[in-house]
Amino acid sequence: MPVSRVGDGGPAAAVPFQDLIKKKRDGEKLTDADMKAVVEKVVNKQAEDAQIGAMLMAMFLKGLDAEETASLTRYMVDTGDKMDWCAASPEWTELLVDKHSTGGVGDKVSLPLAPALAACGFKVPMMSGRGLDFTGGTLDKLESIRGFTVQQPVEAMRRALEDPGCFIVGPTAKLAPADGELYKRRDVTGTVDNIPLITSSIVSKKVAEGTRALVMDIKVGRAALFKTVESASDLARSIIAVAKLLGVPTRAVLTRMDVPIGRAVGNALEVAESIRCLRGQGPQDLEDLVCALGGELLEMRGAAATAAECRERVRASLRDGSALEAFRRMLVRQGVSEADARRVCGADDADLWAVLPRAPHTTPVRAAEAGFVADIEGLPVARACQRLGAGRARADDVLDLSVGVVLDDALHVGAEVRAGDVLMVVHHRQDAVPADILAMLQGAVRLQGEPPVEQPRGRVITTLS
Repeated sequence: MPVSRVGDGGPAAAVPFQDLIKKKRDGEKLTDADMKAVVEKVVNKQAEDAQIGAMLMAMFLKGLDAEETASLTRYMVDTGDKMDWCAASPEWTELLVDKHSTGGVGDKVSLPLAPALAACGFKVPMMSGRGLDFTGGTLDKLESIRGFTVQQPVEAMRRALEDPGCFIVGPTAKLAPADGELYKRRDVTGTVDNIPLITSSIVSKKVAEGTRALVMDIKVGRAALFKTVESASDLARSIIAVAKLLGVPTRAVLTRMDVPIGRAVGNALEVAESIRCLRGQGPQDLEDLVCALGGELLEMRGAAATAAECRERVRASLRDGSALEAFRRMLVRQGVSEADARRVCGADDADLWAVLPRAPHTTPVRAAEAGFVADIEGLPVARACQRLGAGRARADDVLDLSVGVVLDDALHVGAEVRAGDVLMVVHHRQDAVPADILAMLQGAVRLQGEPPVEQPRGRVITTLS
């Protein structure tokens, strides 16, 4: 059950907020008591919007060290509810694990990973989010499954952790409430792109959800928030340090985000691809990424003698049907009917599409000329999907969960294509795909006259711990 630890407005909260702003503005370190006052005033509505914006900008410009970031994160947790799954089930202490991603094009990894970890005997209390920008988030994707309910009462979450061992839900309103208050000001004050503030946002939610071990998937590349290994490594080290101070051992896996993950980009289309992954029939890069991230968690918890054995244990759950069965039971726990859950997790794609929304039209995108594939740009594919309705430009935009793009199975870096070959298929609702979207998609595949010298590389760049 959650333990409420709402700030009591004690002596620290009596410090005038403007004095705290001046302190950070002048480059001074905020003490633990200072940070407690900042967070409590934000949560208790005792600070004006302008003051909160000014404090965020001072933090952005002057920085926060590891201790300040840890204090900020701790009080973001403590001024809300914290899930304590071990109070009634102490045997779960070493089993509670989770993963978080900084997001990417076609990033559907959570859908097969959570049930795969459950099939390996772990407990996965995954609280996820919605997408803002080019495609939906994990919750949007799951909501394309008829009946799936992302908001669940705590007791339902506990039952799901008991069997099948995982849930994927939206955060409760009282879980790290300071994060929501701060983020909506960060979004309008140009302070989103700041490593200490990103760290506190991610880690506060993961600590509050009750996980005891975390793996971060930090995307790097042209279609990622972080364009360089150096900047991604800075975030990784910050998250690892702060999470450790708050009692959550963490590893960070830096992964390439230039080419879309798998074949599908778009909400229901990505669910369908996730199901194929859970059948052991998914794209190799998606399966390998699931196994790499899951393997890190298994290794952290001593589930096998070597890292390779940990990865192969996750892979076995995808191949033997146990992860798929865990996903089916999770669907039922979260509101999907038994019949629909069987259709989604069956062997026949026709049954799957009886439950998922399907776009009324498809249009192939063809190569304008012959050549060898030198690159597949993920970002133009993502922008095209957003234009089709798969992603949001504003937080209140309504998504079309059926639309998106599926890359042809033969399309990969190094592949030879002829003029007129199908590169990808657009799934759309309007009668015709606008010409500029088709051009954007066609231009996402860069061709050249000779086979590329550099061969495709795996997704994983490095792991930090």
